[in-house]
Amino acid sequence: MIRTILFLITLGVFIPAPSSWGLTLASHPGMKVEEGLVFEPLCPQKRSTPKAPDEYLNRVNPLEPTERNIFAGQTLFHFDAVPGPCRVCHGISGNGLSILLRKLTPSPRNFTCAQAMDSLPDGQLFWIIQNGSPGTAMPAFKGLADEQIWQLIHYIRHFSEKHSSEPSY
Repeated sequence: MIRTILFLITLGVFIPAPSSWGLTLASHPGMKVEEGLVFEPLCPQKRSTPKAPDEYLNRVNPLEPTERNIFAGQTLFHFDAVPGPCRVCHGISGNGLSILLRKLTPSPRNFTCAQAMDSLPDGQLFWIIQNGSPGTAMPAFKGLADEQIWQLIHYIRHFSEKHSSEPSY
């Protein structure tokens, strides 16, 4: 009986995940397993995103990072944003290693990279979410209200907070 249990445990540990799974390891949100290979997101990523116009660039998030606002942003990121939830491209862990990893060039932004995220003003993020990013697969989210975009910004910023894998309320 013990041999059978050990065999099953060993089998589960050493069989690579099928490529259709495209797993992000829950215990290691900065990594992804695909076809038995482990991918780590680039940090920082090379980007040539156009600079937002000054009227956007100088905006500061007017919403407080309350539990309500962060949860609303989380809901948009994972489920409700239209034309599609952000997680489809940016991954459930915000690291850019989604199921579309091999299909998008350039790869989606890695929100877990504090080096990149700390240098992006709130207004730049607002402009990109609202208008899309030329030369990438990032669409314009014109249907989101300003308040929803600010809530989403609070949520995506939590991915790069040091020593945190959950939103800080």
